[in-house]
Amino acid sequence: MVETAHRNTGVEGVAGGVGVTALLVAAARAIETHRPDSLAQDVFAEHFVLAAPASKGWPVHPEEVTDGDANPLWGRFARYFGLRTRVLDDFLLGSAHTRGVRQVVLVGAGLDSRAYRLEWPAGCVVFEIDREEVLAFKHQVLDGVAAAPKAARVPVPMDLRDDWAGALPGAGFDPAAPSVWLIEGLLFYLPPAAETYLVDTVDRLTAGGSALAFEAKLEKDLLVYRDSALYTATREQIGIDLLDLFDLSPRPDSAGRLAERGWSTAVHTPFDFTRLHGRGPLPEPNDALAGNRWVFADKPRGS
Repeated sequence: MVETAHRNTGVEGVAGGVGVTALLVAAARAIETHRPDSLAQDVFAEHFVLAAPASKGWPVHPEEVTDGDANPLWGRFARYFGLRTRVLDDFLLGSAHTRGVRQVVLVGAGLDSRAYRLEWPAGCVVFEIDREEVLAFKHQVLDGVAAAPKAARVPVPMDLRDDWAGALPGAGFDPAAPSVWLIEGLLFYLPPAAETYLVDTVDRLTAGGSALAFEAKLEKDLLVYRDSALYTATREQIGIDLLDLFDLSPRPDSAGRLAERGWSTAVHTPFDFTRLHGRGPLPEPNDALAGNRWVFADKPRGS
């Protein structure tokens, strides 16, 4: 089981601590949705933000952002999340449409609405693993706007500290069939041993022909960026100190660990995709995004 305990996880659900960061990302997706040069569309995102007391008064439209794109939080940082959403959408849909994968697993799904907004091929099943109270909030909001999933959606209401890996097959997941996994915006909150356990568990539960994407940080000392524009703006504008939520221990080399086990891996910076799509964040001095990496891994058939 993953040990996710942290000294500052805050109250449960999306009311504070790590949980409220899901609302931060939802607000970023809402802003991205309304941009004229949008990278990703999520019409449900603003409903999450508007429904939660913790995000009262946060912007959900570019016109509501003071200073526009010059705002480090709701400009550059929000665009980062918009770019991340687009890239990971493409990854998941590519696995489903091109490779024929029909099992999608979202680990720490939070306020992810991909089961509702992406065009999945027939037969796809999306498993969403997260705490019961987080999924309950999401269900309440989506039911309130009469949202209908575009794939078979299976919520798995489990804390990652519990035996979610044992519960997944009971929910209909078939370890013998190819699957595609997404671990988005989660690992840097976990102790290193928990990250390693999680990656090892994905390896154990996946058949050949499966794929995995996750976000990681490479810095040995995240506190070097305490005064960066992104972290400062997040603290000052919405009262979230991300560095107090992150686990500051040196991170494991999860991409290397997968490679040792026969997976093929590709490690990219977000800026690679900014250049690919022609919009998104680019490097800047004292950049809190400098160590962020998006890792894509494939498990060969026959493994």
